[in-house]
Amino acid sequence: MAKPKVCVLGAFVADLTCRTDRMPKWGETILGIAFKLGPGGKGSNQAVAAARLNSDVRLITKLGRDAFGEMARSFYLNEGISLDRVYEDPEESSGTATIVVDDRTRENAIVVVQGACGRLTIAEVEAARQEIATSDIFLTQLELPFPPTIRGIEIAHEAGVPVILNPAPHFRSPSKYFRKWIT
Repeated sequence: MAKPKVCVLGAFVADLTCRTDRMPKWGETILGIAFKLGPGGKGSNQAVAAARLNSDVRLITKLGRDAFGEMARSFYLNEGISLDRVYEDPEESSGTATIVVDDRTRENAIVVVQGACGRLTIAEVEAARQEIATSDIFLTQLELPFPPTIRGIEIAHEAGVPVILNPAPHFRSPSKYFRKWIT
């Protein structure tokens, strides 16, 4: 049986996670308990999950030419994810998510900087038309700028490829951008 083809349009961010005894107040510096650096981003995580479930995964994203971008490329190769549509921006850093976790309550605060992912273009999504149109499923989120995300959805719909849109992170009214596909 052939592996299912999954095309993911989504962001990579390097997760910089620190755990603390409590959340700091504005202007306050506190000592942390632990720190972890690792790959993250909703789209990236979904691509990795699909690859680990034995799918043929094509990821469309954009990285900076930096240590975090190298971390992502190495990670994707280890996971068996194609780098064919992992674009590079030589002027912008890779995306990051700075995550502070209160170790007692498990509450967190997250600051995401899109970095290179925020500069993904419609033309780059168009260049991935074949990967999108020949996939069994197209998966995306709201992590990237809306124009390339919408174009990816349009290409999938034109090809009859089912689309899964994870409406995260939350925006007040993303439905106005996606209304024509909502039933």
